[in-house]
Amino acid sequence: MSLNWRSLLALMHDLAACAAAWMVAYWLRFNLEIPDIFLEFALKGLSWVIPVQAVLFWSFGLYRGLWRFASLPDLRRIVFAVGVGAVAAPTLLFMLRIPVPRSVLIMSPILLMMIMGGSRVAYRAWKERTLGLVASGQREPVAVIGGEDAAVNLIKDLARSPQWDVVGVFDDDATKSGRQLHGVNVLGRLEDIPRWQGKLGFSQAIIAMPKATHTARRRAVDICNRAGIKVLTVPSFEDLVSGRVTVSQVRHVELDDLLGRDPVELDAAGLKDWLAGRVVMITGAGGSIGAELCRQVARFAPQKLVLFELNEYALYTIEQEFAERHPQLRLVCAIGDVKDAARVEQVIGAHAPSVIFHAAAYKHVPLMENENACQAVQNNVTGTLVIARAAAARGVEKFVLISTDKAVNPANVMGASKRLAEMICQALQRPDGMRFVMVRFGNVLGSTGSVIPKFREQIARGGPVTVTHAEVTRYFMSIPEAVQLVLQAGLMGGGGEIFVLDMGEPVKIADLAGDMIRLSGFSQQDVKIVYTGLRPGEKLYEEPLAKDENLLPTPHPKLKIARARQENGAWLLQLEAWLRGGALDDARIRSDLAKWVTDYSPQ
Repeated sequence: MSLNWRSLLALMHDLAACAAAWMVAYWLRFNLEIPDIFLEFALKGLSWVIPVQAVLFWSFGLYRGLWRFASLPDLRRIVFAVGVGAVAAPTLLFMLRIPVPRSVLIMSPILLMMIMGGSRVAYRAWKERTLGLVASGQREPVAVIGGEDAAVNLIKDLARSPQWDVVGVFDDDATKSGRQLHGVNVLGRLEDIPRWQGKLGFSQAIIAMPKATHTARRRAVDICNRAGIKVLTVPSFEDLVSGRVTVSQVRHVELDDLLGRDPVELDAAGLKDWLAGRVVMITGAGGSIGAELCRQVARFAPQKLVLFELNEYALYTIEQEFAERHPQLRLVCAIGDVKDAARVEQVIGAHAPSVIFHAAAYKHVPLMENENACQAVQNNVTGTLVIARAAAARGVEKFVLISTDKAVNPANVMGASKRLAEMICQALQRPDGMRFVMVRFGNVLGSTGSVIPKFREQIARGGPVTVTHAEVTRYFMSIPEAVQLVLQAGLMGGGGEIFVLDMGEPVKIADLAGDMIRLSGFSQQDVKIVYTGLRPGEKLYEEPLAKDENLLPTPHPKLKIARARQENGAWLLQLEAWLRGGALDDARIRSDLAKWVTDYSPQ
């Protein structure tokens, strides 16, 4: 440890404290008047005690920290250093035959700990409180919601902030009401926030409940929104544990905080056994789901990750991310089209993947409905058939198809094409061949095809926010949760199953738009919601199961298996003949799709 002026000043202070404690102990021992003979012994002993304590203070690292941030570890080091000195100094004085009263040997260490610890605590209090009060006129009053460790740590951090002045804490635990957290009063329950807002004048609140359920966070946001209070939150529990962020890095509340669900419990050991040391290929690797699949598969240390993507920029973006985050991982970035049989066979043959996650697809419902129905069928159906056939021929062990809840009783070309993709995988399944696993889920927050980016842009422009129908509902989950469940389903799948993810409760798109407006700091008087009517191929609600399907349970609470009708090889040959016919007319394609997917009802 280097010596600087701060450390030297602190050392001089502690040695002065050592001398003061030693002399005060003598002074108290002799009733405030030290006899001349004992004064001589006191000064002689002090000349040896100070060097001993100086060595111990430095050895125990008392000068590594700053007094402004003095804490319990600093006080512990003081106790240990003084405690060792309380043994070492008397031993040395005894060897030198310098008489010292026993009461002095007891009182001196106690006084020294009090002076050294007290001065540090006083200095920190002066810096945090006195200087804070001087700047209080420029600091904005804020309330903290939550009464656990995260709230305490946040209050400690904000005490040093030039921006925030914590004026109160709110927590639903009635036993905390009337108490203090790091010097800040717990004013009451969450329902009391509007009443105290008028008294204390705060216009912002920070939710410090990283471990709370999303329902609890939504309730806190709703209470604050009704009171006109702007809401911030601390990072998630996962981010805090990982060390990527600190509790004081508050941020705006996002939709994930309100619509997300409890964390997924993964069979991490099983996934590691399945993926570690293997070659894994992901199609559509540059898309929202494909890119997240790449990130999560990388956690399980595959031997090689093959990224197959048609969009050059998307592939470049994910390649640059992995070069920074996973430089040790062998990465293959292959540009290609899943409909190009020669390119698909060349990539699979060259890298011999054990597992393929097929995420490449056209997913935008209205865009695929008119003018692009042929491309939807070619990409989603022919593309699946091409890559599945090549994978089976090259001995791939497992093929995981990313499907959609829009494949259930489809009302649009996109959904019908994804249902056909599922049926192709079922028709190709053989008892002793590659295992096909299909996974259906609904909308994901933040994907490129989601309404959320569109709503954000509309709010940024001042509105209006356009919603197709007041009653339209959708299922939502976060991209990481969806991908975690895809991995879990891929691990569990024995071949031929269609896994259905538990998507929770459906959400009204109008309510979603209202939440986004409020989270952006506006009201619906500022940014209006306008209803534009259902778009081509759009349904009011999505269904988890088709008419002829039923659900079977699995060991995982968020995964079910849909028992659906299966097709055979003869059916597949007929489908291939139709695909080779290459119909281009949208109306003709919709008519033909209705024959292949009997529960497809084009609108």
